[in-house]
Amino acid sequence: MENTNLNYKNIPGWNSDADPENEPTYPMKKYTGDDHARLNWKRPPLQTPTAEILKSIERPNLSATFGTPVPPSGLSGMIRRFAFKFDESEYGHWLNLLLADRVNVVEGVIDDLLHGHVPNCFAEEGWKAEWKYNKKNVVKKVVKVALLTAAVVFLFTKNKEKKSKNIFGF
Repeated sequence: MENTNLNYKNIPGWNSDADPENEPTYPMKKYTGDDHARLNWKRPPLQTPTAEILKSIERPNLSATFGTPVPPSGLSGMIRRFAFKFDESEYGHWLNLLLADRVNVVEGVIDDLLHGHVPNCFAEEGWKAEWKYNKKNVVKKVVKVALLTAAVVFLFTKNKEKKSKNIFGF
């Protein structure tokens, strides 16, 4: 049950709009006619893209300004291009973008290894902060991974033992 007898007056800014003299729209804006002057401004030139930019099928033009994107490449780029063939309200758009993100992570690790850089996954995934602030969750994750790894190793060694017995007829 919620306690409604709490006193919030000690919180800075609490109930700041109760005083009409302190309310942001008080007194109401006086019309000067300058609002219509903004309609005569000259539109600046649009930003020109320097890389491939994927855009929604719902929006025919690029935005006036945008960041400098990394052009889509590799398998993840192919998946992203495919995702932008779907409407933004469809699962085909968002699920493919999620898949492309995961594939891009793997592509990045492979690219790092090909360039002689071994990624420090422990640091890049934030495990140091996780260990500092949420040790219980780290222990759960490690136990889950250990159990999953043990189960996979067990299944593969179990199949090899059966195959080796069948070869010798035992």
